[in-house]
Amino acid sequence: MEKKIFLSEREMPKAWYNIQADMKSPLPPPLNPATGEPITPDMLAPIFPMNLIEQEVSAQRWIDIPDEVLQRLLMWRPTPLSRAYSLERFLGTPAHIYFKNEGVSPPGSHKPNTAVPQAYYNKIFGTKRLTTETGAGQWGSALAYACNQFGLELKIYMVRVSYNQKPYRRVMMEAWNGKCIPSPSPHTNAGRKFIEKDPEHPGSLGIAISEAIEDAVTSKDAKYSLGSVLNHVLMHQTVIGLEAEKQLAMAGEYPDIVIGCAGGGSNFAGLSFPFIRDKIHGKDIKIIACEPTSCPTMTRGHYLYDFGDTAQTTPLLAMCSIGHNFVPAPIHAGGLRYHGMAPLVSKLYMDGLIEARAYNQLETFAAGITFARTEGFIPAPETNHAIACVIEEAKKAKEEGKEKVILMNWSGHGIVDLPSYDAYMAGKLQDYALPDEEIEKLVRELDAFPKPK
Repeated sequence: MEKKIFLSEREMPKAWYNIQADMKSPLPPPLNPATGEPITPDMLAPIFPMNLIEQEVSAQRWIDIPDEVLQRLLMWRPTPLSRAYSLERFLGTPAHIYFKNEGVSPPGSHKPNTAVPQAYYNKIFGTKRLTTETGAGQWGSALAYACNQFGLELKIYMVRVSYNQKPYRRVMMEAWNGKCIPSPSPHTNAGRKFIEKDPEHPGSLGIAISEAIEDAVTSKDAKYSLGSVLNHVLMHQTVIGLEAEKQLAMAGEYPDIVIGCAGGGSNFAGLSFPFIRDKIHGKDIKIIACEPTSCPTMTRGHYLYDFGDTAQTTPLLAMCSIGHNFVPAPIHAGGLRYHGMAPLVSKLYMDGLIEARAYNQLETFAAGITFARTEGFIPAPETNHAIACVIEEAKKAKEEGKEKVILMNWSGHGIVDLPSYDAYMAGKLQDYALPDEEIEKLVRELDAFPKPK
């Protein structure tokens, strides 16, 4: 009875998978908000280095991973695929539950899979300093780690509510020489505008993105880096699913169900895209993205063109969205609370290749505690959304008497999220679902924009 399935370092993927090569129909292009016309790659040059812009717009199926990136990824990859025998026994399910353990990276999440290549490509392009935003802090800590590897400076705008709730994420960033400040901040025009309205503004990812982009485009030798949503970011994460394919094959298994939590879409895409490719080519497989009821971009949002940030500095992106002016309720996590879903994930959802489910935070924390008490590892609050879905599907397999194979992305550990667990176990957390009327109000402002085709 093998608990963990390992790949040798020689078996780590040497190329990223680009799902755009296999999609049924192409993504609607990003639009210039001033003209409504598709943007050209050079329009992104003030924000990103051209080598990453080329990946963003590429439809090439496989893109080689540079040797210097592979060397850094080998610090923790390939990651183990584990069979959750104890959870299976606890649930009394005939399902075989596997989880890809992305919590073994130095920052403890899947985020370095894209942070490392982004830092590398910026370094060779000549960038001296990066700016970024972070919600729960996983991305900020991962990029601080990656920038430290390549000798880049980094300034991180962290959503204020998370900055206050998760001090140890800030410590991680500073340990790797990143500078972390709460957003909205007095350092940018965008931040000052929100502080003037409300000195105690809790912040949002949309606001933090606005600040980070403004900082990058008004500074010399600086670029902006994003941890989710964009095509090249999701592509970098496919090392997860490509490894999982090999590991399941070693176990003589193939998944009936693939599950990942989804905020901006990066870890869900990283695990699922290689399997969605199989589904496009005829495989019978269920693929589920799990989001919070407090930020239901797919389950209750609208598919439309929207800005990627609150200050409206980005191109218009075709995505499932609840509106760029969304400010999340100041609940526990700070993660999975971006107003839009990645354009690639949104398009696959609209094409019927994936499904989406939303979970309340009490149910997700209960699932996380169950996982910790069976499998030992304490999951990040974001990962708990995927675990809640795994438990739901495993129970369904029991009811149906079917031996299903369930694959989940265990996207990070919760060791620096223990105050959230403390609040849950003390009965201080409560469920929150974003009201329908609030969603309709937020998306009504986007009626004037073109509609995705």
